[in-house]
Amino acid sequence: MNTRGHVLRVGLVSLALLVTISGASMAQTPTPDTRQVVIEEAQADKVNVLHPYVPTKGERLMTRVEDILVSPTETWHPFFENAYRGGGFAAGLGYLWHPSSYSTVDIRGSYSIKSYKRAEVEFVSPRLFHRRGELTLLGGWRDATEVGFYGFGNNTAASNRANFGFEQPYGSAVLTVRPARRLLLLRGGFELSRWDLKSGSGGPPSVEDVYTPETLPGLGTTTTYLHTQATVGFDWRTASGYARRGGFYGVTGHDYHDREDTLGFRQVDYEVIQHVPILRETWVLSLHGLAQTTWSKQDQQVPFFLMPSLGGGSNLRGYSSWRFRDRHSLLVQAEWRIMANRFFDTAVFYDAGKVAARTADLDLQHLKHDYGFGARFHTPFATVLRVDVARSREGTTLVFATSTPF
Repeated sequence: MNTRGHVLRVGLVSLALLVTISGASMAQTPTPDTRQVVIEEAQADKVNVLHPYVPTKGERLMTRVEDILVSPTETWHPFFENAYRGGGFAAGLGYLWHPSSYSTVDIRGSYSIKSYKRAEVEFVSPRLFHRRGELTLLGGWRDATEVGFYGFGNNTAASNRANFGFEQPYGSAVLTVRPARRLLLLRGGFELSRWDLKSGSGGPPSVEDVYTPETLPGLGTTTTYLHTQATVGFDWRTASGYARRGGFYGVTGHDYHDREDTLGFRQVDYEVIQHVPILRETWVLSLHGLAQTTWSKQDQQVPFFLMPSLGGGSNLRGYSSWRFRDRHSLLVQAEWRIMANRFFDTAVFYDAGKVAARTADLDLQHLKHDYGFGARFHTPFATVLRVDVARSREGTTLVFATSTPF
């Protein structure tokens, strides 16, 4: 009997504790009305601290650099483009204004450490045909003083360099249309220019001291060209000046008409660019291929100064500018790009290519190659500064450029 009474008392105490705990829990659980009040108070607190996004100092600096160098909105702006590849560091000034809401007129000029000179005026109307077309008109003059020529073929020696110079007034019009926005690209245009060849300066001998007009087509000539071109391609990159995804696949045909019918020729370029993003674009594998072929018109010749070439800061970066020349060329490039932050990338790259007198020789045998490391400062749509260090069998070169290699 005592045992039963003890068990009964324990049960009653446990039941009382359970009821007490349940009541306390129910008292602490807010009703639906109370929960809604808490949420509204939290939202009200957030409203009190909301403010527009404030760019960081780095973002403000890169925006300022883009406005000055890439898409200048200032009346006066610096201009760093050279008159011709291989002219060394160039600096200059431009004056830009808007004749309409989006169109621009830019008068600019530059001078390089090798006395290359450039002066031109450019008109750009980027929003034609409901923002699917862009018209560019360009007129100017340039002077190059020591352009390198090493002979024809893929096996020339660096010690065979001879220099030539030229002056060139030019005027061009190019229209780009995207019937299917961000995919199909159609481009056409023409250029009227005069190539006035002259003796080269610098340490190496001038070309006329080494070659004759019989051995070097175009030597010592003054040739006026009407150059027409047309491009058909597919382009789904975010921008040609800087992209981390997408690609470009295109074919461009050129016709160089010499009014004296002595140095007229045609050229076709086949180009492929593909950017493969990895790890949400933290890494990017970028690939580039370019093949150029030329053939002369009847009873005419392809001039040496307009033949396809390799060497310099945008193709075979480990070699001197214009290092290899011939009737046809092949170039392949690969870059492993690593995004350090929104405005700075590093890259490991490899370039390979060759030139040949016959298209049948444009294979992957006996390629000239280089490799290296680079750093790029960029905006979301353009490369502001590129610094590459490239190594080849002929030494190490340092490249400074204001454009992407491809």
